[in-house]
Amino acid sequence: MASSAGSTDPRILIDDNLMSVRQWIVVALMVALNALDGFDVLSSAFAAPGILVEWGLERPELGVMLSAELVGMGFGSVILGGVADKIGRKPTMLMCLVIMAAGMFLASMAQSLWPLTGWRFLTGIGIGGMLAATNAVTAESTSRAGRSIAMALYVIGYPIGAVVGGLVASNWLMLEYDWRAVFLFGAIVTAVLIPVVMLLVPETPAFLVAVRPDGAFERTNRSLRALNQPTIEAMPPFVEKKNRPKVTDILSKPDLRKVTLLLAFGYAFHTITFYYILKWAPTIVAGLGYTGAQAGNSLVAANIGGAIGGALFGLVMQKWDIKKPAIIMLILGSIAVAAFGIMKETIWDWYFSTFMCGFLTNSAIVGFYSAFARGFPAHARATGTGFVLGVGRAGAAGSPVIAGFLFGWLGDDELLTVSIIMALGSLVAAYLLLIMPLRDADRDAAEAAAKLAEAP
Repeated sequence: MASSAGSTDPRILIDDNLMSVRQWIVVALMVALNALDGFDVLSSAFAAPGILVEWGLERPELGVMLSAELVGMGFGSVILGGVADKIGRKPTMLMCLVIMAAGMFLASMAQSLWPLTGWRFLTGIGIGGMLAATNAVTAESTSRAGRSIAMALYVIGYPIGAVVGGLVASNWLMLEYDWRAVFLFGAIVTAVLIPVVMLLVPETPAFLVAVRPDGAFERTNRSLRALNQPTIEAMPPFVEKKNRPKVTDILSKPDLRKVTLLLAFGYAFHTITFYYILKWAPTIVAGLGYTGAQAGNSLVAANIGGAIGGALFGLVMQKWDIKKPAIIMLILGSIAVAAFGIMKETIWDWYFSTFMCGFLTNSAIVGFYSAFARGFPAHARATGTGFVLGVGRAGAAGSPVIAGFLFGWLGDDELLTVSIIMALGSLVAAYLLLIMPLRDADRDAAEAAAKLAEAP
């Protein structure tokens, strides 16, 4: 066990020390939870061709169902993100897992469109809260040196979950059973992770220091020991209540308000482009005469691209920081999504196209998540991340509906026109990220607290 380091702010202690194996285990679990989110979100896209055939739906109707969990994610990100800043990251994650397992199970029992839509909305609430909490845990359990790669690994968990789940769904569940088995599989995997999180994930020291719940000192040292980091002999200087930071700082303080709003709307516009491919690719490919398995594998290709792109982009950020590389990926991703609309000759051409869309657009998602981790201080990180994700989910939820409306209005054969329109979101996001200021909010908060304590 690490030895005591004296009276030190745990946020700076974790920031400056080398990462322990135990910290990487926590990161690995956050990656696994994000992978679960990736499968749960995209399970409706994998199931969509089967639902379309069984219930004889039109594309605009299907678009509403595909948006349901994304709308729920918006509510969950805002509401449960705030809960994570009040009661803690760990209890919020456990609550979200229960909600997600219930929603997935009930979706597997649905007999018509609107009950299925409702259960997908419920699942989305849990996913949205989970994203806010796990993003905060990843940021707060890692050192400054290891955070960029940890955030990249965390973000690529999402497409990895979609790849693994998609292969299972397209090449086993949809072939041997039907679309309901996709949701049931997700419910079982979600339930299995509840005891894993309960046993292996400690509450973050940054949360305990920022919120100061009962027994904060003992709980902080217990958490530091769990992460195999040095313990402290006393808590950091107490800040009087009138001077304590508040979760409302994300909108009341001018510097944080600007970061919050630019991140929120930038992320929202990018998700319009991002989810167009993730939600519609299987249906578009199936509509061209390919089999359900081939259509599902087009989405698998997109997520393989997303995983590879996210991993490589994490290494890029370690050398060139966040903003400029993210802006470049947003521009290139917009071009790739527009090019998706050009008709291809073989299924492998479609696979390559979706691969490139995933590679570039998910690299930009890594940039946004890294900006969440840096731009919000610990006391408001889950709230700020939840707010940004909530606004972002408006774009995500609108994406399948907008695309469905465009197909209904322009016709199914206007794929190129629809794709060009849907690609514009990432260009708007690139501009908003360009004008956004970005500083290390945690270090700023720790330094501000120290100055207040030293003031006469």
